Amino acid sequence: MTFNKEIHLHNLKLAFESYAPISEKSWKKIENITEFQTLKKGETVLQNGEIAKNLHFIAKGILRTFITDEQGNFYNKNLFLENSFAGSKVSLMLQTPSNFTIEALEDCILININYKKYITLINENDDLKNFYIAHLEKNWIIEKEQREIAFVMENATERYVKLLEKNPDIADRIPLLHIASHLGITPTQLSRIRKSLEKDL
Repeated sequence: MTFNKEIHLHNLKLAFESYAPISEKSWKKIENITEFQTLKKGETVLQNGEIAKNLHFIAKGILRTFITDEQGNFYNKNLFLENSFAGSKVSLMLQTPSNFTIEALEDCILININYKKYITLINENDDLKNFYIAHLEKNWIIEKEQREIAFVMENATERYVKLLEKNPDIADRIPLLHIASHLGITPTQLSRIRKSLEKDL
């Protein structure tokens, strides 16, 4: 897979700066601990039971994090699209085995950030510390709570419409069974929702 590294690194920098201003000096330090990785659709970047080493920035493609039960049924914990960060945060922070698997739902280009070096840089640079706090607050506290509340307070149709508002082309890019699992419903229920929404248009 051929791609322009400079464009993707620029998008990574923009992602950092969307949370907090980053000095050029600090950015160069971050750039020095990044590594590009390509994944084919269906390949995994982290297996259940493996200890995470990297934070992943999705330059291109879609990743899913999922849990598999003893009967072999899977449950999508999250879907991550371009210009977002993915990873097993608990595994990274505690250096314990991940409870879920991260898989590519499309061919992907990732920018991997070495987590141990990343934490060292955060501790040494105030601007990166500000980014880290803002990123944690938005992605691991605010959005997590909003998602938990949505599962209780919103019906499946409302959750699906919100997903489409954030990612209009997602239904054309990945199998509907993955979207259904992400929403906590069956593919049949999602099919009914989609038909109902089409009638309303």
